[in-house]
Amino acid sequence: MATEFQVLPGLAIGHATDPALKSGTTVFLPDRPAIAAVHVAGGAPGTRETDLLLPEATVGRVDAITLSGGSAFGLAAADGVVAWLAAHGRGFEVGGMRVPIVPAAILFDLANGGDKSALRDPGRSTSVYRELGLAACAAAGPSVALGTAGGGTGAFTADLKGGFGAAAAALPSGATVQAFVAANPFGRVTLGTTPHFRAGAFERDGEFGNLGLPGVLPEDAGRAVTKRDVGMGGNTTIAVIATDLAVDAAQAKRVAIAAHDGLALAIYPVHTPLDGDTVFVVSTGKLPLEDRVYGLADLAAAASATLARAISRAVYEAEPAPGDPSPTWKARYGPP
Repeated sequence: MATEFQVLPGLAIGHATDPALKSGTTVFLPDRPAIAAVHVAGGAPGTRETDLLLPEATVGRVDAITLSGGSAFGLAAADGVVAWLAAHGRGFEVGGMRVPIVPAAILFDLANGGDKSALRDPGRSTSVYRELGLAACAAAGPSVALGTAGGGTGAFTADLKGGFGAAAAALPSGATVQAFVAANPFGRVTLGTTPHFRAGAFERDGEFGNLGLPGVLPEDAGRAVTKRDVGMGGNTTIAVIATDLAVDAAQAKRVAIAAHDGLALAIYPVHTPLDGDTVFVVSTGKLPLEDRVYGLADLAAAASATLARAISRAVYEAEPAPGDPSPTWKARYGPP
């Protein structure tokens, strides 16, 4: 049974998964329009409406954020989310209409062994993901499954199956930060061929095996093993950092930039020309940011650490499926 993760109050998350397609979509639905930001550090991103999140942009808040598999086809998942929000009367009011604001990012999972025939059908190529977007909204709730689910369904690392992961931390101020990720990197998340995760120093409560770091680093710990080495294509890690601190758009952008350090703590190599690494930040605004300097620094550091943990957990919680090109962590290394 999949591990369930409790979501920050004021935010609902929903998965939609197509096992045959070996892909899926995850939607993040704040209770009300929320401050958000984004930072893209990979060289091959696939995104939608991210310019709306610039601090100088007009709208300033989002109604949802969508993470999806499917490469460019997967951007259509946001169409389903927009349709669901419109049916529920949500969106930015303009000209007597409400226009849902739904930034999105996608990862490439087209070469993972799933049945992609629908994507070659002109009548269905985008409707598949639109339907997944609608289904993810309908499934959204206060907890979310980890592992082979939603936008992480068809994800893989250089040598292991990836997935959807999450982690949380409390800040000194009493606020909370959570990281959610669909981990599908070009690089590797373990130290060489050992079962030890690169992010082992940040693990809490045995959430990804409780192995810590090895007493002696393996000789191949610094070797850049990638999907090219195993003859597999398709990359990108996409994530959402959620917090209840009331940050403004510029502050959220700073946190999004810092959160990319979490990818570097968990993956090597990362931010390559073949990754579209993208991190969103969304705030429910429940608690004031009392210290605009050190409080923001605490939030940025926690965002980085929780994202590193979430990436490792995505790989640790992955489940096997027929036709997988790489094994799961548990299949290769066994339960610790």
